[in-house]
Amino acid sequence: MQLSRLAETWAKLAATRSRKAKRDLIAAVLAEATTDDIEIVVSYLSGSLLQRRTGVGWRSLQTLPDAAATPSLDVAEVDRTFEKIAELHGTGSTAVRAAAVNEIFARATASEQDFLRGLIFGELRQGALEAQVQEGLAAAFGLPLTSVRRAAMLLSSTTAAAKLAISGGLPALEAVGLQVGTAVQPMLAASAPDPAEAIAKAGLPAAVDFKLDGVRVQVHRGGGTVRIFTRSLDDVTARLPDVVAIVRDLSSDQLVLDGEVLALSVNGRPELFQVVASRAMSSADVAAAAERLPLRVFFFDLLRVDDQDLLDQPLLKRLEMMRELLPSSLIVPRRICDSLEEVTEVFADAVSDGYEGVVVKNLAAPYAAGRRDSAWVKLKPRHTFDLIVTAAEWGHGRRRGWLSNLHLAARDPSSGELIMLGKTFKGLTDEMLVWQTERLLGLEVRRTAGTVYVQPSLVVEIACDGWQVSTRYPGGVALRFARVLRYRPDKSAAEADTIDTVKALAVKAS
Repeated sequence: MQLSRLAETWAKLAATRSRKAKRDLIAAVLAEATTDDIEIVVSYLSGSLLQRRTGVGWRSLQTLPDAAATPSLDVAEVDRTFEKIAELHGTGSTAVRAAAVNEIFARATASEQDFLRGLIFGELRQGALEAQVQEGLAAAFGLPLTSVRRAAMLLSSTTAAAKLAISGGLPALEAVGLQVGTAVQPMLAASAPDPAEAIAKAGLPAAVDFKLDGVRVQVHRGGGTVRIFTRSLDDVTARLPDVVAIVRDLSSDQLVLDGEVLALSVNGRPELFQVVASRAMSSADVAAAAERLPLRVFFFDLLRVDDQDLLDQPLLKRLEMMRELLPSSLIVPRRICDSLEEVTEVFADAVSDGYEGVVVKNLAAPYAAGRRDSAWVKLKPRHTFDLIVTAAEWGHGRRRGWLSNLHLAARDPSSGELIMLGKTFKGLTDEMLVWQTERLLGLEVRRTAGTVYVQPSLVVEIACDGWQVSTRYPGGVALRFARVLRYRPDKSAAEADTIDTVKALAVKAS
């Protein structure tokens, strides 16, 4: 299949908000795919390369060769090129990688260049999310969507499910089962702004779990073998010997558990996310790291025990079996709530104790693996700040031609200096993009190839889920999950929040 076919389809996907139209566009492309290229096509339509890491950075794509006049690339050729790029390492690899990138981009048309750049940096996900590709896959081959989704979940891969669909049809999909040792795509939670909205989605009675701001893990035990996977399905078994030892001591021979790894400080409160992530994701001197910062694992779901697959069992049943199997010290703090008042109370207790919030869960719901489902609803306190825009980066893909990614700063009240806290393009509507592009260009003071620097006079209201220590920024902190709520033309830069205000959140959370 020609890459231009996918680039053209992507432009159409980005131009429509109709879910049915997206499904039909995706289905039309998938119906043309062959057995040899369907995994590549599915991956690209989902917004990512098959190679999870390529070593290609922003700097290498700042200056691209002129676009080709006519398309000549096919997806298999592109995939082979990025496979070779991903395998490069050692002395001289940077130059070889740059040459390979330059060569593939020189053969790409303008629309293909945008598409490739978006694939490399994961910028295409505003169009066809994986769930929509699954809908298109079902439509293309006349398959039940539930069967496609279930196979993709159990295989941890929509691309693998697509391979089965094109080669073996429904029987091949239905033959897929939960296997100990094969990571399952995790169930994800929807969001709510307050307890009332959370229970409106999840219902009552509900299990209300403390939301642990650690590293999500899925733990598989088959006999004496334990494997641990992250939310992104990376195998981190070797990095978590403390968790391996805990699971090996459990009585059941076959297990699949869903949980969170974190560390507790001397006062019993959770350590910061970045401290836990640094420890859990590092492979350097694991034994010493484990002694320096012991990790705790807390499980909140049970997907399999011995020969019982529990995915389709209601949550209440899974929790009952988990209580029989695990000591209470390994189970996430939780309370079964029958009223809004109880949910509100648990939420307040969790935040007061230093946790990120709570997750409100429908007791009758099965495990909706691989999907963001309203049977689980996360509830976190939202923090907002009025910050100053100091620059903006030109967008890519459907945002090409607009200033998109905002550089955000807070004032230092003692020096008047602007302290950068991060960047975000989240929350921006098309109307906001048009407005801010015109406004920021009017405030321009200088520019580089991809960034316009502006007079620091525009104030924007930003919501975030908290903060984290950061060595990237001079203030030592960065906002987590920052997104734009609105611009504040009624406020001057002098009225924006200070770095002290932002850091006060850190003090409150500690």
